[in-house]
Amino acid sequence: MMRRSRGREVALQLLYQRDLNPGLGREVLAEFVRERLRAPALEPFSLGLYDGVVAHADDIDRRLAAAAENWRISRMAVVDRNVLRLGGYELLYTPETPANVAFDEAIELARRYGSAESPAFVNGVLDRLRQDNDKICSAKDETPTPNLAGPNKSVVPNRTPLDR
Repeated sequence: MMRRSRGREVALQLLYQRDLNPGLGREVLAEFVRERLRAPALEPFSLGLYDGVVAHADDIDRRLAAAAENWRISRMAVVDRNVLRLGGYELLYTPETPANVAFDEAIELARRYGSAESPAFVNGVLDRLRQDNDKICSAKDETPTPNLAGPNKSVVPNRTPLDR
């Protein structure tokens, strides 16, 4: 379990680097992951999180902006923005990660790397993201995104409301 937490931490560091140096090549990123993790089995997990956030960045940012009332993504602290992107990706696109794990991991990353206000901010925005997703699905008479479904709800794996 601790190992996956470390993989998330390194994925956050990659996202932070991407914000500051968007032109970094894939080999540089992969080498960074190898050096930081020193666990070859965990490298695909960390790079997969990074790749997933990048692949869905526009959707994640749009949905986070809607969930973060009175906050533009570009005005958020770099750490908070990337913790939210990572947590949002896990909530919306990785049904194998339980929602409570995605929340806890994001809050812990915010606590470790953000400001004193970051954990509460991240928790609030991710909770609103979950609520907004539930409303979208209810309005369309669809099941929530798999990872955001409650304990007794049936789900359709690997689909978000925007995929339909």
